[in-house]
Amino acid sequence: MTATLIWILVALVAVGLYLSWTAGRLDRLHARIDAARAALDAQLVRRASVTQELATSGVLDPAASIVLYEAAHAARQAEEDQREVAESELTQALRAVFAEAQQVDEVRGAPGGEDAARELAEAVRRVPMARRFHNDAVGAARRLREHRKVRWFRLAGHAPFPMAFEMDDEPPAALTERTAAA
Repeated sequence: MTATLIWILVALVAVGLYLSWTAGRLDRLHARIDAARAALDAQLVRRASVTQELATSGVLDPAASIVLYEAAHAARQAEEDQREVAESELTQALRAVFAEAQQVDEVRGAPGGEDAARELAEAVRRVPMARRFHNDAVGAARRLREHRKVRWFRLAGHAPFPMAFEMDDEPPAALTERTAAA
């Protein structure tokens, strides 16, 4: 009788430790999502800021400046539920303006244009990486939250279900090729 009680107690402690470890892992994943989201937000704001600086610098023709400025402004001012759409529209505007290598060469040839093109290319290149890190963390948390033990014992607490950030983040090929060559 005593041995059976001890084995039951050992089993309960082992299950408790396992559940505690799983809850801690889930908490760390949620913290990783928050950090990745902050990094993604920083990269998106940086891209929009650099785009606005370039649009107002006088290096581009007026039509391209207006298109880029309005798209960057909309991306920076977008509400959270419209952010993915606004960021995708900024990506599409960048691809439209820098569709041809000639446009990139004109920007690079203007005074201060070399630095502006390089800074924009870096900002555009970092957004997909930051989004990928965020979405990878979201995927790991989702997979863990789908396990029965997490649902049955409510190990996620009141944390909202993590959502991936889906947007068009394909950089303009002419911009990344021309600035990488320089």
